[in-house]
Amino acid sequence: MTTAAIIVAAGRGLRLGGPVPKQYQMLGGEMVLTRTVRAILACEAIATGLVAIHPDYREMYDAAVDPIDDDRMLPPVSGGAERADTVRLALEALQGRGVDRVLIHDAARPFVPVTSLARLCAAESAAFLAEPVVDALWKAEGDHADHPVPREGLWRAQTPQAFPFDDILEAHRSISGGAPTTDPAQAPPLDDVEVFRRAGGAVTLIPGHPDNFKITTAADMARAERLVAGEHAMETRTGHGFDVHRFVPGDGVWLCGVRIPHGARLDGHSDADVGLHALSDALYGALADGDIGTHFPPSDPQWKGAQSHVFLSHAAERVAARGGRIVNVDITLLCEAPKIAPHAAAMRARMSEIMGIAADRISVKATTMERMGFVGREEGMGCIATATVALPRGDA
Repeated sequence: MTTAAIIVAAGRGLRLGGPVPKQYQMLGGEMVLTRTVRAILACEAIATGLVAIHPDYREMYDAAVDPIDDDRMLPPVSGGAERADTVRLALEALQGRGVDRVLIHDAARPFVPVTSLARLCAAESAAFLAEPVVDALWKAEGDHADHPVPREGLWRAQTPQAFPFDDILEAHRSISGGAPTTDPAQAPPLDDVEVFRRAGGAVTLIPGHPDNFKITTAADMARAERLVAGEHAMETRTGHGFDVHRFVPGDGVWLCGVRIPHGARLDGHSDADVGLHALSDALYGALADGDIGTHFPPSDPQWKGAQSHVFLSHAAERVAARGGRIVNVDITLLCEAPKIAPHAAAMRARMSEIMGIAADRISVKATTMERMGFVGREEGMGCIATATVALPRGDA
């Protein structure tokens, strides 16, 4: 299933105050829209991204997306007079691109967690994020409380809202061009869920996250600034990895990204580099993000004979995508031969290049097994790796 995301950014958004719309105002050194686009693209299940903008602000849009280098983003589409018109125009722009499912998101919600996006992408039907109402509700007469309103069964809607592409496009087409009305029952729909339900569709509620709020007022912006400031509060996580491969006839081994002449080679689906395999798994483990087999299944023939730097590079990129950094890694190779010490500096330099961290954050050492076990009998070798990463506190 191919999933696209539409970010609705065509409003003038001036209620917040200031000379520019809220989606282009600065938040922690970046535009709000920049953060929203980056949050959406953090979900790997989203194949295509499209922003609907007001044509008067094309230069601001270009500045907002300039820091984001992702070929999933399409050129922007100009919005319409009303939000529903804007969404329809964006949907029309996606037609013919093989999209099966679409997420529709507010530009002023820059903190949607990737876990929430993944749940929406995996939902089998139309669905949207929402939070249950927990506060007491009152109906007012002027500035006086009139009577309480039961809150049972009430939810506050969030975005994204996810729909089968063809169905939501047809639903939006069905309401376009309608004549103005004063009848509340026929008033313009508030959001895309209402558009979909008016067309006869059913929608599932998925619990959202409190941080996925819409920036509307100055108080909301202040709350957003506090959240961004909190991004700099990091927590430390540690993962470990372990790998073994047997020796088979050959003339060299790949260890920690360096080829070492030897009287045998290590056998494996890829190049069997036990050092990079164990370290990749250590990084994935620190993220609670599976292992090499999760991301590069051995059943997939494209990874046959692959160089293991591909795996380590991917694991390091996963850390960066979460806003984290690799603090240090520690590798212990288990072997009787070859000798590791003469190659340790080259190994550290190669892994430094792959992960983009300083070589003085990388430790490589080796130990024999005192001629015990399969390593002692030189039937194969193994590696134990530990990785420490710093991630934004509360990363979800």
